[in-house]
Amino acid sequence: MSSYSTPGLCQPFAMLPPASHLLSLLLVMGTGGTVPRPWGPPRGCYAAEEAGERTFRCSQAGLSAVPTGIPNDTRKLYLDANRLASVPAGAFQHLPVLEELDLSHNILAHLSGAAFRGLAGTLRHLDLSANRLVSVPAEAFVGLQIQVNLSANPWRCDCALQEVLRLVRLAPGTGTGIVCGPGARADLVGQEFLPLVGEEELCGTGRGGAQRSTDVALLVTMGGWLALVVAYLAHYVWQNREETRRPLKRAPVLPVRSEDSSTLSTVV
Repeated sequence: MSSYSTPGLCQPFAMLPPASHLLSLLLVMGTGGTVPRPWGPPRGCYAAEEAGERTFRCSQAGLSAVPTGIPNDTRKLYLDANRLASVPAGAFQHLPVLEELDLSHNILAHLSGAAFRGLAGTLRHLDLSANRLVSVPAEAFVGLQIQVNLSANPWRCDCALQEVLRLVRLAPGTGTGIVCGPGARADLVGQEFLPLVGEEELCGTGRGGAQRSTDVALLVTMGGWLALVVAYLAHYVWQNREETRRPLKRAPVLPVRSEDSSTLSTVV
């Protein structure tokens, strides 16, 4: 007995793509023509465990901005040797346990006053060396307990830098690398900044300048009191001299009445 089948009935079903292909097609249509890819670090970046600490390295990755997708449990972040020109406000505030940040060997020329917002309780080491920084806002470091490397930048050697040095600790051996660049005052260009801090009053009261200003204020106050005392003594002496120059007033002579004289004659 021969089986019967309709030749054209199964042909359309045979031409349908497999179910997996249909699922891929639906995903492409639902995402605007692109297949969603699983999350991964930016090209040239990778996460690792170094000395038991979560580390994220993006060294020499060709980055021109702080990358997104950095794991929030990162303790050490290396963004050195890239093309970063600025650090915006709150760039690392999503990293609550970040302890070490390396931004060296970039082209940083601008640092937001809130660049390290959210890191006050955790950040311990910061490397800003070998960039294009001429000045940085002191408020960027307020509240941070960090050791920082500021060497190899063309510093303007201004009040802002002097204020920063009051807020941070320099990494050992990096102080001599803080040198005044072409934008500094002509007589400071090429000089190390740290020896100048005690000599120049870049903020009006440099290191040692506050004491000198206090001394000057004290001297001015003492001089004012001394002038008052001298003026009073001079006035007192002048007044006494005037008193001694005046002629003494004689007591008035009372006239003798004639009745008294005649009475005296009679008695005699």
